[in-house]
Amino acid sequence: MRIGKQDQPHSAISTSNAERILVRGRDLCGEVIGQVDFTSYFWFLVTGQDPSPVQKLFANAVLTAIAEHGLVPSVVAARMTYAAAPEAFQGAVAAGLNGCGSVVLGSAEVAGRFLVETLALAEAEGVSRQDAAVRAIKTLKAERKAVPGFGHPQHDKGDPRANLLLRMAEEHNIVGQHIGMLYAVRDALPDALGRPLPINVNGAIPAVMLDVGFPLAALKGIALLARTASLIAHLQEETERPIGFIMSGKAAAAITYDGPEG
Repeated sequence: MRIGKQDQPHSAISTSNAERILVRGRDLCGEVIGQVDFTSYFWFLVTGQDPSPVQKLFANAVLTAIAEHGLVPSVVAARMTYAAAPEAFQGAVAAGLNGCGSVVLGSAEVAGRFLVETLALAEAEGVSRQDAAVRAIKTLKAERKAVPGFGHPQHDKGDPRANLLLRMAEEHNIVGQHIGMLYAVRDALPDALGRPLPINVNGAIPAVMLDVGFPLAALKGIALLARTASLIAHLQEETERPIGFIMSGKAAAAITYDGPEG
């Protein structure tokens, strides 16, 4: 049974034989190991091209920005899983990564698609970015959906990570149409939504990365790669200073049972 479109089976990423391993046309041992840093290698793996100095700078910046933010859901899931199954380090990492969704951590992809779609709306309708932003916000409001990339429960006065990334974008002259649309949405929010909201890190990351040429389809991979490093750190700490069952107990104590009495 064939499912989906299938033509000739091909992959351009890697192949190997008894003598060598080839990655995107380069000899892994002869041209990559010891010669290419990991951020550059990540960009090369995803795009097939070496990053420019500016692309590498921003890839490093966003990976660092999104890697760690305390005991967030992905970390809690990983540490509690490891506490229950210390033999399954990889399972605990996977549990944390499974929390990379549309609400937290993985929302950079959602925000990126929102920016791309709103830019497409502006072009298709022949309207300004501001007008397109207003329409997009009002559509989300009518559907009772959040505006991707805006607002933060802790950084309600402004996400310092987003502010820094956008300031760096200005300083390095990489502000393009995606950052431009991000600003248009920000400026349209008070009237279209009824209140201002600060740009959060998951709004800044896709705007910056799309403007330096990173592919939209791989945006979620940035959060996954960065948070993997953080989860490994938390699981290492869990082996020495376990808090997984403490978090579980605190969660249980905070929840009041309101079901039927037996």
